[in-house]
Amino acid sequence: MSRSVGIVVPAYRPDVAQLRTYVTAIDEYLDPATIVVELDAPRDDVPERLADLPARVETVPYRRGKGAAVTAGFETLSTDVLVFADADGSTPVDSLAEVVSPVANGDADLAVGSRRHPDAAVASHQTFARRFLGDAFAWLAGRLLDVSLYDYQCGAKAIDAGAWAQVRRHLYEPGFAWDVELVAMAGALDLRVTEVPITWEDRPGSTVSPVRDSVALFRALLAARHRAKQLSDDRLHTAIAARREDPTALVERDR
Repeated sequence: MSRSVGIVVPAYRPDVAQLRTYVTAIDEYLDPATIVVELDAPRDDVPERLADLPARVETVPYRRGKGAAVTAGFETLSTDVLVFADADGSTPVDSLAEVVSPVANGDADLAVGSRRHPDAAVASHQTFARRFLGDAFAWLAGRLLDVSLYDYQCGAKAIDAGAWAQVRRHLYEPGFAWDVELVAMAGALDLRVTEVPITWEDRPGSTVSPVRDSVALFRALLAARHRAKQLSDDRLHTAIAARREDPTALVERDR
């Protein structure tokens, strides 16, 4: 039986022409049941310029962060497989299809696209600083989390709807750290996580700050590790959590 696929594209002040090209290519190549563009803080007439896309465009007047935008989009989907892809199109549509495949085929609960996998093909690289910080983060995450991957932050992931129902209330990070938190929670819940090597091309104009966001990612990694250990009934982390005020999950915000 064919499983339905829904795709969310989070976009913060995107290159409109680039986004139009990418969404159109996704629709033509993958033929998903639904495409949702979660558009944050758009300039001027951007929503109108996207109105004729084969997608539903959801607009908010402020910047929510990537994690909050993807979560909001996922919550609107009723498909069997939930997918997100970054708006800059760094993951070509044929590689995005390869990320979707193991979940659509029932071979994995969460599929993670990977730029750093030995079998990945990188068409153009990030700056040295961004590449170094990204490699260092991936190395550290692999040692702190139960799920060991080459790449946690690639902007292409697919998750089974049933798996999403399990992890959704354990996600708190509204920004770029959402990716690693998703993987950490999936591991803590004993979900099947697979890493898929992709073809990838760095795009200029990234909204990621190498220094500021690296510090935030490190803090979020420690928080994700703590919550994953707590979810796995680790006595130490459960005791620590008992002394702290419970945070509000993304799915419970703005209600």
